[in-house]
Parts: sequence; structure tokens; C-alpha cells
Amino acid sequence: MDTSKSDVKRIFERQAYHLAALIILMSILFYSDEIVSYQEGEFLGLSSGIWFWASIFAAILHQAYTWLFWRLELYLGYLTKKFGKHSFTVFKVLFAFFGLSRLLIFPMAYSNRHTLELPALFQWGLSSILLLLSGYLFYSVIRWFGINRAAGLDHFKPDEAKEWGFVDKGIFRFTSNGMYLFGFLFLWVPGLMLESSGALLAAAFSHTYIWVHYYCTEKPDMEYIYQ
Repeated sequence: MDTSKSDVKRIFERQAYHLAALIILMSILFYSDEIVSYQEGEFLGLSSGIWFWASIFAAILHQAYTWLFWRLELYLGYLTKKFGKHSFTVFKVLFAFFGLSRLLIFPMAYSNRHTLELPALFQWGLSSILLLLSGYLFYSVIRWFGINRAAGLDHFKPDEAKEWGFVDKGIFRFTSNGMYLFGFLFLWVPGLMLESSGALLAAAFSHTYIWVHYYCTEKPDMEYIYQ
């Protein structure tokens, strides 16, 4: 794929909106300290505030990494030039690392436990529904969509991707945006089960922010790849 000025510009397509949305979301988090008790508690010698911000910045780093290297590869073939046939493997290792870092919301919830009072039926009932939906999503990804496609293999093989078609099995029978609608539901569960107001706030941030990623990064990329 030939490199042009338009390709370089495409790397930053809609990222001004991404940055603006992130500033708004971060402002809400900073000012929510007076309403949500995310500073209360500690775990392993670290305050809940540290666990909270660690989980927030893990989400930001994950999405910033994905945006940058998806775009560098898609429009400039950057990783392929550097690592050849191993380019996607190199990308996927760090992608998985940053993805797993989102699990910091679990120790965050434990450190901030019992800062809310929730009815037991609401806790268990809603948590069970969220786990079932997210579990069905992950099963559908593994069974029909594929982990590699979920990690953005089409950005590395855009010409081949045009022939793959869209998946319409499993949870994808009901929505083409299954990963965005249901994939992050499990992040709400630790906050619900441990009655952690801070963990619920962190889950709300992550679930909202992944939609910023969709509209500002993945959606325009899909339009380019599958045009």
C-alpha cells in the first residue's frame, strides 16, 4: 500500500473528537469525588484512589495503543515493515497485556467495598444477567468471530478482510456491535457484588469510553477497509 499524505492524515481521523470526549469524561471523574466515594478504602497497602486511577489509565492506555498501532499498520504498514510476518503477533501480545490490565477494576472494587448499600436481589440478579450476556458474547467471539479478528487482524490484512464477511451467528445474530454492547458488562459485576461505588464509576467510564473508541477509531477504519 503506497504511503501518501492522506494516509498520514487518516491516522488522526476523528481523534480530535476522541480527545475532546476523553477530556469531558476525565473532568466528570475528577468532579465526582464529592459524590462517589472512590477514595475510601485500601487493599495491599494501596488506597482505593490509587486502584481507581490505575483502572482508569489502564483503559486509556489500552485504547490509545489500539488506535495508534491499528492506524499505523492500516495506513502505513508500520508494524509489518518492522516485524514482517510476526507483526500481528507482536501487536497482539501488548494488546492482550493492556486488555488484561482492565481487570484492575477487581482489586479496586475490593478496596472500595461496602461504600454502597444495594438490595441483595438487585446485586445477584443484575450481576447474573450481566455475566450471562458478557459470557455469551465471549463464547460467540471464540466460537464464530475469532480472537484474532477481535484484536484487529483486518487492520493487518485489509485486502483479505474484504472477503471475510460479517459474522451473523451467536450474539452477532442480534447486533453487529456485540463487543461494544455486551463485552464490557462484566466490568460492572465487581462493583455490584462488592457494593463499591468507585468500581461502578470506573465501569461506567470504561463502558462509555469504549464507545468513543468505536465512533472515533473503529467505525471509520471499518468504512475504509470494507468500502
